[in-house]
Amino acid sequence: MVKLSKVINALSMIHERSNRKIGVLISGRGSNLQAIIDSIEAGTLNAKIAVVISNKLNAEGLVRAKDHGIETIFLDHRDYSSREKFDLAVVEELKSRDVSLVCLAGFMRLLSATFVRAFPSRILNIHPSLLPSFPGLDAQTQAFDYGVKESGATVHIVTPELDAGPIVCQAVVPVSDSDTAELLAARILSEEHKLYPEAIGIMLDGGWRVEGRRFLRS
Repeated sequence: MVKLSKVINALSMIHERSNRKIGVLISGRGSNLQAIIDSIEAGTLNAKIAVVISNKLNAEGLVRAKDHGIETIFLDHRDYSSREKFDLAVVEELKSRDVSLVCLAGFMRLLSATFVRAFPSRILNIHPSLLPSFPGLDAQTQAFDYGVKESGATVHIVTPELDAGPIVCQAVVPVSDSDTAELLAARILSEEHKLYPEAIGIMLDGGWRVEGRRFLRS
């Protein structure tokens, strides 16, 4: 007789692969959010944005989402007594909409371990450098000031440590002698807009696993 636990696990895996609902967290203009929306509407990304959540009331990304008929939520982190309590409120909104993948798109807050445990290996972030080089803020300027010949963008799975999760995919952007930090940042952003939808598709399609720090595809 097949154990009930095995049946439940099998059904859970089937649901996970068929559930292509994503939640997007933003704090600002939402240009990567727009890239995701455009890819979905163009048919190059098979996904549905269930909700866009922002911790900033005037985030331009909220307007972008509303213009495309996507549900939006504003949650002010200052209304909560701790990072964990705010994170639990966001998790509750995502879980209530049956989100299978969480995408950070300019969300300017570190996620607590509480949040990460709620979506294990199911939170993505995009960072404007070739990690592990230049984590944290102003990565483009860090790379330019260091004098690297190549920079780029990285999509990685989120862990409680800053910009330290397994790498899903990367795009390389050459640095020319005539560059400025601003020009480099603009070219990296253009690559981000192509890379993020690709990474989301990879995650939703399944057939991948994480071994240690390595993200492996079947």
